[in-house]
Amino acid sequence: MTYDAHDPALLAKFWADMLGRRIVEDAHGVFLPGTDTQLSLRFVPSRAEQGGPSRTMHLHLTSAGQTDQHQTVATALELGAGHLDVGQRPEEEHVVLADPEGNPFCVIEHGNTFLAGCGFLGEIACDGTREVGLFWSRALGWPLVWDQDQETAIQSPHGGTKVAWGGPPVTPKEVRNRQHFDLASVGGGQQAEVDRLVSLGATQLGIGADGAVMLADPDGNEFCVTTE
Repeated sequence: MTYDAHDPALLAKFWADMLGRRIVEDAHGVFLPGTDTQLSLRFVPSRAEQGGPSRTMHLHLTSAGQTDQHQTVATALELGAGHLDVGQRPEEEHVVLADPEGNPFCVIEHGNTFLAGCGFLGEIACDGTREVGLFWSRALGWPLVWDQDQETAIQSPHGGTKVAWGGPPVTPKEVRNRQHFDLASVGGGQQAEVDRLVSLGATQLGIGADGAVMLADPDGNEFCVTTE
């Protein structure tokens, strides 16, 4: 998952400290390597300002207990996060925060069965339709682990972080998303991967200055296929 950031180094440092990950700088930005079960994060420079409603992909962090949840929230606030009001109800037990550049994330309460066994970075929650969930299942080769009431979720065959889409209504697409997926082409090469994704329902948008091919998924969300 890639974040457009005004200060990639600062935002990467926040998330590295939150997730306990090392920082790697490369040609594309600042990278926090993941594992077979925990998704990698990358932060790239962008000066774009948000000019309208934006679709979001936000992280859900899990908790081993109530004390653990409180400690995670306290750590995030110490590192520069802030509380965020998105209309959550008083009886809801998760805590909604915003990272130093305003990207929302949640610290989920202990006992959430949907994220049991998913690791600390339990979920990437996305704005999207069932169709786009099915697209990403086929694109990544990850099985559907939830498909109900237009909501979908996928997960690596190795387990770990889930990627979920909340179903309609979907926020209208007016501006570039600040978070998106980057896929690294392997095996047959970049063009073969692009052709495969187009055959699954993606739309090719263009080629970036760094050689990455920009596409859109069936909901119009941007993503890239890189050469690494």
